[in-house]
Amino acid sequence: MAYGFFDMVSLDQITAYLGDYLRIKDVSDYGQAMNGLQLENNGAVHRIAAAVDACEVVMKSAVNQEADLLLVHHGLFWNTTPLTGAMYRKVRDAIEGNLAVYSAHLPLDIHPKVGNNVLLAKALGLKGLKPFMPIKGQPAGLTGSCSLSREALRNQLSSILGSAVHLCAGGPARPRKVGVVTGGAGSEVARAAAEGVDTFITGEGPHWSYTLAEELGVNVLYGGHYATETFGVKGLAAHLSKRFKLPWVFIDHPTGL
Repeated sequence: MAYGFFDMVSLDQITAYLGDYLRIKDVSDYGQAMNGLQLENNGAVHRIAAAVDACEVVMKSAVNQEADLLLVHHGLFWNTTPLTGAMYRKVRDAIEGNLAVYSAHLPLDIHPKVGNNVLLAKALGLKGLKPFMPIKGQPAGLTGSCSLSREALRNQLSSILGSAVHLCAGGPARPRKVGVVTGGAGSEVARAAAEGVDTFITGEGPHWSYTLAEELGVNVLYGGHYATETFGVKGLAAHLSKRFKLPWVFIDHPTGL
C-alpha cells in the first residue's frame, strides 16, 4: 500500500484510463455486473480504496478512511433492490462522503496483468499459462503446468490465501495440467475436464460439483470465493497508485465463502 502522495487526479481521467486498460466495453459479462463507474463523486480523486464487494461495511470504511474512489470486483447491483434499507444507507453515505464507486467483474478476472486469475496462477508458480474455458464469449480462466504434488499445491494455495482450502481429491496425486478460474466456477468442472485439466482451482462450487469431479477424475481445490478474488482489486489499485501517484488502501471484509 502506498501513502505519502498528495496529488489530485480527476475522476474522468481515471475512469477513461480504466475503460481502456480493462477493456470494459469489449468484455462481455453478466447483466448485474454493470462494469464501469457506478457512482460518481465531485470529480476529484485524492485517495483510492479497493475491496472485493461494494457492501455497506466496506463503503462506510472507505468514507471513514477519506477515500474518494472505491474500486470493487462485485458492484452495487448484483442484488438489485430499491433505494431503501441498506442500499439507501450505503449510497447515502457514499454521496455524503464524496465516494465514487467503480466496479470491474469479468474484465478484472481475465486481465492479463492485474487479473485475479493471472495473479493467483503466478503466485502458485504455474508455468506456461494459457487461456481456457470460454464464458460470455471470452476465456475466463488460465491453465498451466505444476511441479508440486496435490498436497503441496493445496498447502501452497492455503498459504497464499491465508485460509483453509477444501480439497476434492478426485484426480492424480501429481497434477499435470492445472486450471484456474477464481470465484464461483466450481459448476464448470466438467468443462475443465473436457479441456484436459486434471486439477481445477476455483473459489466455490455447488454441492454436486464435488462428486462430479470424483467421477470425472479431477482434483478440485475450493479456495473460497472471496479469498480467490482479492488479488485483482489489489493489483489494480497498486497499478493506479503508481500511474497517478495516489495513495491506496485495501479494505478487507471476508465472507468466509
